[in-house]
Amino acid sequence: MYEPKQIVSTEAEIREVIGEVYYSQDTKCIDHLDQHCRAWVERSTFVVLSTVNKSGQVDVAPKGDPAGSWKVIDPHTIAIPDRPGNNRADTFNNILENPRIGLMFVVPNRREVVRVSGSALIVKDPDLLETMIIKDKRPKFAIVVRVEEAMFHCGKSMIRSNLWNPEKWESVEGLPTYGQALIDHGKLSISVEDMQAGLKQNDVENLY
Repeated sequence: MYEPKQIVSTEAEIREVIGEVYYSQDTKCIDHLDQHCRAWVERSTFVVLSTVNKSGQVDVAPKGDPAGSWKVIDPHTIAIPDRPGNNRADTFNNILENPRIGLMFVVPNRREVVRVSGSALIVKDPDLLETMIIKDKRPKFAIVVRVEEAMFHCGKSMIRSNLWNPEKWESVEGLPTYGQALIDHGKLSISVEDMQAGLKQNDVENLY
């Protein structure tokens, strides 16, 4: 295991290297969703949720849906529908133990993101879930987030990663398939071909 030799332990050490925060960045964090943040959330098709349990174990979960699926109920409240997944319920279990949550909203072909943090609840209010139906499938739960902080984050990460530039994407040749990884990690006695076929069927039949 790698053993670091120079560990930074104070903010002063960080500031000595990177300098002071830019004025525009120091003032951009607000305590609600204004018209700009609301428009962004409602146009987002991909959100990442970060939660942590009472032991400090962190989980990061991606969620994808058509634009308009994340419901901005008011300037302090967002609702995220739960769709069929792996049934691990890591996010749910973490929220039950520790309601703190962080979200990152991505809009295709935009470099910037919107970050939101606050606290979360798991709800099953029928009137709310009715607004989240896709392909006649109503989610069983929704995550309601009480917004405490919201901010726009610059696009440098998207620029560096070339996420929206297909012509600059590297080849995926040599990467393990999802099925191969699941078999090896779980020491499963199933062929890669059968696993991949099952995964493909699941992606087609169980999106909603």
